Amino acid sequence: MRAVVLREFGPPARLTLEEVPEPRPGAGQVTVRVAAVGVQFLETQVRSGVMRGALGGKDLPVVLGKEIVGEVAEVGAGCDPALVGTQVLASTSGTGGYAEMAAVPADSLIPIPAGLGLHDAVALYRYGATAQGLIRAARVAPGDRVLVLAAAGAVGTVLVQLLTRAGATVVGAARGEHKLDLVTRLGVGHVVDYSLPGWTDRVREAVGGSVEVVFDHIGGTLGQEALGLLTPGSGRQVVFGFSSGAPLEAAPMQLMGRGLTVSGFSAGLIWSRPAFARELVTEVLDLAAAGRLTPVIGQRFPLEKAADAHAAVEARDTLGKTLLIP
Repeated sequence: MRAVVLREFGPPARLTLEEVPEPRPGAGQVTVRVAAVGVQFLETQVRSGVMRGALGGKDLPVVLGKEIVGEVAEVGAGCDPALVGTQVLASTSGTGGYAEMAAVPADSLIPIPAGLGLHDAVALYRYGATAQGLIRAARVAPGDRVLVLAAAGAVGTVLVQLLTRAGATVVGAARGEHKLDLVTRLGVGHVVDYSLPGWTDRVREAVGGSVEVVFDHIGGTLGQEALGLLTPGSGRQVVFGFSSGAPLEAAPMQLMGRGLTVSGFSAGLIWSRPAFARELVTEVLDLAAAGRLTPVIGQRFPLEKAADAHAAVEARDTLGKTLLIP
């Protein structure tokens, strides 16, 4: 079968398409004929070598890829034979997804509701669960004024829709007119370009003052500027990434003086609780199947263009979810 292999850490060109042996399912596993695989920002950092620790000690060469969708082709010992032929979402153990076939734990399978396409399902899969988890972690209430940084990204496009449905007043912040147009089409009433001078003033104008919640996937200078928008005494900033390359730095006295809260959020804490993760994913998939949530797939690349997909994600030039199609 064909798979994208990483033999050396480095730039996107280190991802090469090769013929490799087809995986066979072990006990408690199934193999899935992959219809699409989601590209994660973390995977670009693993490939570059910055986050090689995320491989969990696995040696190169590896096939990256965690979140897949497709049809069960074969089951291993201890698995229900009736699974063969079913369409499912699944997670690999961290590697193996950038391929035509992937072996996955059977207990990771999530059925796809009727009326939802395979590509749409994987676009909402792990990042949809992240968005739901973020809203719960931040204790968002109806009427809260909420700023979402990177609102046109894979998490952001789901997050702004769920927040709007929850009754929050949402400001979607992104860079460039094409990204802001997308966020507006998703039903967000206020959009702001954070690449322009004075962007925080525009946020204040939009909501009539400060904000109760900031969802921050960028960090660095933008994260610091967003921190200044929080309501004294009740404002909270949830940090779940630093795509700028620099994490948010918040001094304790800065937080104490204004009565603010900064908390970290890791999607890994969701997936370490399988029943909770399944609950969040199912909620999002059901909303989409009912037409109440719009999946956003900004880019689809064939498997042989995996390097181009990584380059686009790293450049932060993508909208919504980026998929590889075997």
